[in-house]
Amino acid sequence: MAKKTYEAIVIGAGPGGYVAAIRLGQLGVKTLCVEKEYWGGVCLNWGCIPSKALIAASGLAHHVQNAQHMGISVEGLKVDVAKMQEWKDGIVKKLTSGVKGLVKGNGADVAFGAARFVDAKTVEVTDPDGKKQQYEATKGIIVATGTSIIQIPGFEPDGETIITAREAVSLQEAPKKMVQIGGGVIGMELGMVYQKLGTEVTVVEMMDQILPGTDKDVVRVVEKHFTKGDNPARVLTKAKAKSVSVKKGKAEVVVEVDGKDEKLKADKVLVAVGFRPNTQGLGLEEVGVKLDDRGHIQVDEYLKTNVDGIYAIGDVCGLPYLAHKASKEGEIAAEIIAGHKGAMLDVVAMPAAIFTEPEIATVGLTETEAKKQGRKVNVAKFPFAALGRAMAVDSTDGFIKVLTDPENDDKVLGVTIVGPEAADLISEGALAMEMHAFAEDVALTVHPHPTLGEGVMEAFKAALGEAVHIMNRKKK
Repeated sequence: MAKKTYEAIVIGAGPGGYVAAIRLGQLGVKTLCVEKEYWGGVCLNWGCIPSKALIAASGLAHHVQNAQHMGISVEGLKVDVAKMQEWKDGIVKKLTSGVKGLVKGNGADVAFGAARFVDAKTVEVTDPDGKKQQYEATKGIIVATGTSIIQIPGFEPDGETIITAREAVSLQEAPKKMVQIGGGVIGMELGMVYQKLGTEVTVVEMMDQILPGTDKDVVRVVEKHFTKGDNPARVLTKAKAKSVSVKKGKAEVVVEVDGKDEKLKADKVLVAVGFRPNTQGLGLEEVGVKLDDRGHIQVDEYLKTNVDGIYAIGDVCGLPYLAHKASKEGEIAAEIIAGHKGAMLDVVAMPAAIFTEPEIATVGLTETEAKKQGRKVNVAKFPFAALGRAMAVDSTDGFIKVLTDPENDDKVLGVTIVGPEAADLISEGALAMEMHAFAEDVALTVHPHPTLGEGVMEAFKAALGEAVHIMNRKKK
């Protein structure tokens, strides 16, 4: 079999892989990008983008239905879920088709099929018809294969009644009852979508809170929205899903709560307990690439594996599983392969966002992490309820919390936001950390009025004891 030669090969066309291929093309590196399932990966096809489209649409319907206090009353509001899905699918199609075009437009070639390492410089790609072709990379190969959904024994999805996030973003109607196994990020985002569309949702979470790892005061704000109102959800924590049975399209889930079994009826059972790295079937073991105990590829600050010429980026390298992290790593890996001096992963803090109601966003150290580390920090909050813009847009729940270092002139250590547009507001915190800013730097920056961003400024003023629109705590 005659090999085709490239300078670089990228395996996977998700947010990490396609960005790496585009950047390599921009840098004049002859590149091949291989994808075996869909361009844009999980994020564009059934993850980040489609779920956020449904979150926006269901949120709009819910807000309109509950706007009487603003003088807005709507009679006979109809939500056509099938039409909503059609709109969402249009967004996905536009973005995914654009990815392939951008890769090719920047000078990289594409191939569709499953890739497997033959040796450290060669991969064999098998197309859907079984035809095989080998490709050699003279400068480097980037593994960007992402993750797959974890399955629970006994709760294997059937795609109809027992579903995963993949099916949940494409339901043609809102189920009457849904049991959600797992109260993590993806489960809570999708659970809230269908709750707003009228579904009776019950969450079964093994840990002592939903959104494990998130500050408890932040979780309380989200849980209040989820379990109150006109269609309250039920949250079972420290609970174990033991079994499920399906008859005629209806499910019965047996759950252990407080040592007792309880049977839950459901039209849909959403299994959302996390992801595992896609490292199987790539031939990594054969070429000697080291994995950790969870199957993630081990890399250094240059995204290099232990095998010369093989790099890895994104979710396949380990937590946090974030599309923007994968994209950043894709750019860096491309620049390293292209020979850019000084290129390395040196991000100060990686922001993260959860698109619940309200949104949650964090960057840097959280209060929970600080306590676990026994670290001395200055914690200051500014509530959205004290912000004029938040009142004007009728979204006052939540707060902006900042952590600063009292032993280093209140240098910014972390920002956590729960409230309106938190995912957008957190970028200011990320910039502050990347620039090694101090609380004073943000507090002295003039923010336009009236905006939600003023809350960030006020939170940092509060850290200094100088907040204007709330009473300041007396410094010890």
